[in-house]
Amino acid sequence: MTDLETRAAPARAGALRRAAPALAGYAAVRALGLLALFLWSAARDKNAYTLLTARWDALWYVRVAELGYGYEVRLANGDVHSNLAFFPLLPWLERLVAAVSPLSYADGGFLVSLVASLAAAWGIFAVADQVYGRRAGVRAVLLWAVLPVGIVQSMAYSESLFTALAAWALYAVLTGRWVTAGALALFAGLTRPVGLAVVAAVWVAAVASFVRDRRAAGQDAPHVPAEPAIRVRRVLGMVLAPLGTAGYVLWVGHHTGRGPLGYLDVQAGWRNGFDGGYAFARFVAEKFTSFPSALAGAGLIVGVASAVWLYATGVRQRQPLPLLVYTGVVTALALCASSYFGSKPRLLLPAFPLLLPLALALAKARMRRSAAVLGFVAVASAVYGAFWLNGSGPP
Repeated sequence: MTDLETRAAPARAGALRRAAPALAGYAAVRALGLLALFLWSAARDKNAYTLLTARWDALWYVRVAELGYGYEVRLANGDVHSNLAFFPLLPWLERLVAAVSPLSYADGGFLVSLVASLAAAWGIFAVADQVYGRRAGVRAVLLWAVLPVGIVQSMAYSESLFTALAAWALYAVLTGRWVTAGALALFAGLTRPVGLAVVAAVWVAAVASFVRDRRAAGQDAPHVPAEPAIRVRRVLGMVLAPLGTAGYVLWVGHHTGRGPLGYLDVQAGWRNGFDGGYAFARFVAEKFTSFPSALAGAGLIVGVASAVWLYATGVRQRQPLPLLVYTGVVTALALCASSYFGSKPRLLLPAFPLLLPLALALAKARMRRSAAVLGFVAVASAVYGAFWLNGSGPP
């Protein structure tokens, strides 16, 4: 073992020990959610594991892992649902798990999500700990775990994998590990279209660093310009960051013969696009045409208003620029997509920095009060998740 490895090993072990309470709490919340799901499903004579691994998007990822790209479904209304809409990293990992073990592709997706959710929890802790300290870090992880749609973190979906990559990329940016940040952004870009948010965070943070260096070099300032080697690594991180998203989008365009914008055509086949939130606003307005649905409409307005308020609070609390950029892009893409309105809550799952103001408030509260709030919400989240997946569930 080299001197570098000798020095690094205790640091990694210390980081894990520091995050241990957050990870233990996260595992407990997710175990409660899974227990509620299995009990509820058994009472309804349904298979909980099937709900987690073989419905909706999970089926599309398995088809990519098994058959590759090119599968599509033509609907009666003329829409074409192509599996090219699904980014490749999760199917690649499902195929890898199936190749090296007796597990199926669906099992592989569940295993990847299980491991990735723990990695995401650790990454969220690392970011929050870096910005606000350990107490806030633990509470940020628990808040992410008890989100109403937190059960998605345990499904064979790509949300957990993406959040893990995004969180650690943001942590790398905050700690000046530019090449690591760029590489993680690259993989995040191979996971979901919203990988653009990670790319934006890396680029904005890097540009801001270059601007600070230039200002410091031209005048007496407390900021010391970075060394040439650091600037080179910063540039390399910027180069790496967009390669995942750009590579897949360009490949889809080539594969379909529709050029650089071919991926947009694929999304259009799913009636999905970016319209600035017009379709979502109309969807919410239509809820107020009758009394029962008006309650759902009011709930949607409260949810959107809460997300906006939390983001504004993060701005007022001077969250680091890369967190604000990342959160802003994720939130905008989730709320301004023109279809799949029922998916909005899970599309916001990666926007974990929205939870930091709440985590900071809980960190300042008494331990007993904080534990009571989180415990109550954890039970409510477990029950809601079981109800949700045994109903229509996430599209």
